[in-house]
Amino acid sequence: MPALPRLRSLLFVPGDRPDRMAKAAVLDADALILDLEDSVALSAKAAARQAIAAFLAAPRRQLLFVRVNPLDSGMIDDDLAAVLPAAPDGIMLPKAESGASLAALAARLTGATLILPIATETPAAIFGMGSYAQVSDRLCGLTWGAEDLPAAIGASTSREADGSYTAPYQLARSLTLFGAHAAGVPAIETVYPDFRDLDGLAAYAARGRRDGFTGMMAIHPAQVPVINAAFSPSPAEIAHARAIIDLFAANPGAGALSMDGKMIDAPHLKAAQALLARA
Repeated sequence: MPALPRLRSLLFVPGDRPDRMAKAAVLDADALILDLEDSVALSAKAAARQAIAAFLAAPRRQLLFVRVNPLDSGMIDDDLAAVLPAAPDGIMLPKAESGASLAALAARLTGATLILPIATETPAAIFGMGSYAQVSDRLCGLTWGAEDLPAAIGASTSREADGSYTAPYQLARSLTLFGAHAAGVPAIETVYPDFRDLDGLAAYAARGRRDGFTGMMAIHPAQVPVINAAFSPSPAEIAHARAIIDLFAANPGAGALSMDGKMIDAPHLKAAQALLARA
């Protein structure tokens, strides 16, 4: 599999708002997600396709993904016909249900265009989470959402009163995390909807990184620097990881070593190497 791009922060931008695309282009988001799906009314889809194609044709400094409409929407062919000639870096596929959805989209693409599925938006998708491995080299991550799924099953909400997820959506999040790692690609955390609560966002992103996510989607420009900071290793973490790697290099053949009064072994070495790769 080719090297995957760094995806700490991915900012949604409505496809029918070229003014917002221009403003987002100067931000430090690793990727922009130019949206043709939920944020664009049916009557505005055609204009949004044209606006996105024009934006893609300009010089770019970030990765540019396009969120197309779902495979069964009757609109995805028009979406792809409009944007693929301008060579987006990736396509975000909403309502993906399994590796079969990934394969179906990959068959329509040419060049090096990547695919980032949203893997939890239908009930059937929950049972396909382990099927994304070894389907297509275009897969560059898995992400999830907590809005479409409750609507699909008639749930009143996906959240407790304190904003935390109820048990079904904790499960969806966890399956996305493990499905991504089983496929060998980054796990991308879903959005934090209260864009004014940057402290809450920082805590949420920190929990995501703690749990094994390596990036997160954003809905507002103010969220981008908070997310980038949360998913970037600190100097102290980098130094600690290098110390672990150096200790194992100095003791070839050792299965377990002592460092700072604690035992470290192969999982610690693997984690240190992964952290330095992200850095």
